[in-house]
Amino acid sequence: MATGLDEIDHKLLALLQEDDRVPVAELGKTLGVAPSTLNDRIRRLIKLGVISGFHAHVDPEKVGLDLLAFVFVGWSDPATEKLFLAAIAKAPEVLEAHHVTGSWNYLIKVRLKATRDLEGFFAGVLKEVPGVQRTETLIALSSPKETTRIEPPSSPP
Repeated sequence: MATGLDEIDHKLLALLQEDDRVPVAELGKTLGVAPSTLNDRIRRLIKLGVISGFHAHVDPEKVGLDLLAFVFVGWSDPATEKLFLAAIAKAPEVLEAHHVTGSWNYLIKVRLKATRDLEGFFAGVLKEVPGVQRTETLIALSSPKETTRIEPPSSPP
């Protein structure tokens, strides 16, 4: 299996992604593995970087962040990238940034309260980056599926 993970590692990762608060003893019963062995496996997965952390999943709308937007950002001067990355690293409304192919340099995912906050984000963050030449914004009307769950590919038989 990929990255030296065995079937138990894959099952453990699936269970932890479903609920990382399940006691190790209960996980051990489900997987048929001693809790001490599972603790060792979890530590190994963390050390390998397979598990990068444990997080609470917060419903954005329940905390007043009703607007989800995806923003394509473009420029022609390569020096702009470093300034752009520094600016978005400090912007808490930016949830994700992806270097993309095509006519854009980056696609960013932002969560805000309302459209006026999006306008403020443009004025206070993106327009402050020297060299940013163009943007295109898509506002999500709804999100029928949104997940952080990763399903590792199966190994061939």
